[in-house]
Amino acid sequence: MNVRPNHHRRSAPVRALLLALLTVLAAWTALPAATAQEGRIKGWGANDNYQLGGTLTSAKYKPVTIPGATGSSIDSLAAGYYHSLSLLSNGTVESWGRNAEGQLGIGSTAAQEQASTVTGLRGVVAVAAGNYHSLALLADGTVRAWGRNSEGQLGDNSATQRNTPVTVAGLTNVEAIAAGALHSIAVLADGTVKAWGYNANGQLGDGTTSNRITPVTVTGLANARSVAGGSAHSLARLADGTVWAWGRGSEGQLGDNTTTQRITPVRVDGITTAREISAGVYHSVARLADGTVKTWGYNAQGQQGDGTTTNRPAPITLDGATNIRAISAGGYHTLVLDRDGRVSAVGYNNQGQIGNGSTTNQTTLTTPVNSLSSISLIAGGGEYSLAG
Repeated sequence: MNVRPNHHRRSAPVRALLLALLTVLAAWTALPAATAQEGRIKGWGANDNYQLGGTLTSAKYKPVTIPGATGSSIDSLAAGYYHSLSLLSNGTVESWGRNAEGQLGIGSTAAQEQASTVTGLRGVVAVAAGNYHSLALLADGTVRAWGRNSEGQLGDNSATQRNTPVTVAGLTNVEAIAAGALHSIAVLADGTVKAWGYNANGQLGDGTTSNRITPVTVTGLANARSVAGGSAHSLARLADGTVWAWGRGSEGQLGDNTTTQRITPVRVDGITTAREISAGVYHSVARLADGTVKTWGYNAQGQQGDGTTTNRPAPITLDGATNIRAISAGGYHTLVLDRDGRVSAVGYNNQGQIGNGSTTNQTTLTTPVNSLSSISLIAGGGEYSLAG
């Protein structure tokens, strides 16, 4: 439920140049449906809110094509609890699924059974999806947000729901973004971290449990490179390869070998070479430099992949995950993508989100998801999965 991290840090002039290029590219090369590479995005799992597009149906236990997704080149995917985003190479964004809170950003609250273009966005370089809200990072280092805002998760100094993008107040020089369930997080070019929205469990990391309708600084973090947001906890990956966590800890999702809530960041035990992080509802995942994966936190559905349903308050190795290039934590399941373009999954499978043709929970990593090959992007939603 978080954005794939932006690993390349750009100076302000470079960002400005990139914004100009992307704006021109969007105007000149927006691809019409007739010439676009359709059918690239696949999905499986729940479809009760058009998460997989098409007609409202029961869950899909094997991958199906998301209708209307017309990007010839997709840079990233983001999956919320009931809605999804795809970032196209021309800097525009498409969305589909539930829209009662305006999270699709199309100027209405009508659900969309196929991918539709988010209103007014150009020059986007990263996207993130929370439970009912969405974020976009622009090449100029500013952030846009839309959707539910009752907890301040849009960061525009209000609690007003928005069905088109608004600017997050006071943020510039942003390098990476992430969306938790009801909160949002950003990494600045100087390595500091900002957060805003719901904070009952300390997931904003500012030493309080007060909601914030504009961004506040996460206490004590420096040299951050990427962030991730769960239901009520947050993660940050630092330049030195360590991972830090804060917020709700009762399921062990902070990885500090306790079940203690933290309102400021604590270091996750034993991780020193992290290259990517992701957060599910109550569990956390990290990809290491050697291509292996660590998991920790809630495990009642087997999302830790160790063959048990025992919660893990400190990181363990995800058995069978080797040569991994990308990770994504869904609500209660975990996805991994290997360097051969194959997707595997573990955990909750009530809606077929593991993609193996069944609805049986998996406590060990499955063989690659049926019918998928040459995949380069993955995203785990609430009870569904995406790949492209």
